[in-house]
Amino acid sequence: MIKQDLKQLEERSIYIMREAQSNFKNIAALWSMGKDSTTMLALARKAFHGKVPFPVVHIDNSIDFPETYQFRESLAKRWNLDLIVAKSQIKPEMSGFACCGANKTVALKKVMKDYGFDALIVSIRRDEHGIRAKERVFSPRNKNFKWNYKNQTAELWDNYSSDEDSDGHIRVHPLLDFNEVDIWNYIKKEKVPMNPLYFSRDGYRYRSLGCTHCTTAVKSNAKNIDEIIKELETTKEEERHGRDQDKEKAFVMEKLRALGYM
Repeated sequence: MIKQDLKQLEERSIYIMREAQSNFKNIAALWSMGKDSTTMLALARKAFHGKVPFPVVHIDNSIDFPETYQFRESLAKRWNLDLIVAKSQIKPEMSGFACCGANKTVALKKVMKDYGFDALIVSIRRDEHGIRAKERVFSPRNKNFKWNYKNQTAELWDNYSSDEDSDGHIRVHPLLDFNEVDIWNYIKKEKVPMNPLYFSRDGYRYRSLGCTHCTTAVKSNAKNIDEIIKELETTKEEERHGRDQDKEKAFVMEKLRALGYM
């Protein structure tokens, strides 16, 4: 996995978040307590003088790992986050994963409507999944949260506009150019607090975190960041192979993304 210039990645992400903050009236960020969204909040703190200036939303299906909830409460207090917890229902839906599929989008729609958010900062990366590689830094969603992945304009990330209807919103993706190794190198460099589930315990750790129903640990003896980075330099396994949803056919994730899935 190619290691990129962290300073350039940091500067780009900070610029994107500052642009978003200055161009939208009411912005929020999604936080799953995973490595990427926590790194995104660390970047926001650097961009805005030690404080995350917008609300942070956790879409909670009530079956995340206990360590994840503990990490949420601890870091929210430590960083003085304006945390919004939105509950999602667990019920059958199109992906076959009642816990972390379209049901979370329903909960997110309600939050967006209740608070009137016009933009949402999300921590996806292009290298995570093929459909995410199609995203743009500033990506419009219409009033039904739909994303037209087949018809996107050329990406001019520092000069953007949206022709979506006024009831829609913009997804902002400041981490698109990071890869998995970059994230861990940045976590190491900036001493970003991290969910303990990422570190090996009894020969297993979580490389990608979802909830207890659709995430499985992978074999690993990596107990610290340096060991994780070394492991990633040689592994041939995909990052999300421990996420059951990603084992489905690609078109399922594509449909979910098109319908507004995070």
